[in-house]
Amino acid sequence: MNGLELATIIAQEAQEAPMLEPSAAAAIAVGLSALAAGYAERGIGAAAVGAIAEDDEMFVPGIVMTVLPETLVIFAIVAIFLV
Repeated sequence: MNGLELATIIAQEAQEAPMLEPSAAAAIAVGLSALAAGYAERGIGAAAVGAIAEDDEMFVPGIVMTVLPETLVIFAIVAIFLV
């Protein structure tokens, strides 16, 4: 089997089935966006609690900043339904 035959076989196998099923790709997208949101909230939450401990007026901005990374997950879920 030469290189050309091997490349033809690989190309045929690639055309037959996708690497990931659409539902698996959607699950990975939502999972990774949820991990990213959790990673972002880790630092934001600690800073928000520290700011609120020093000044009570920082409660609302602290809550808003803590909730903002969750929009990543919401956008991922919306994108799944749009695609």
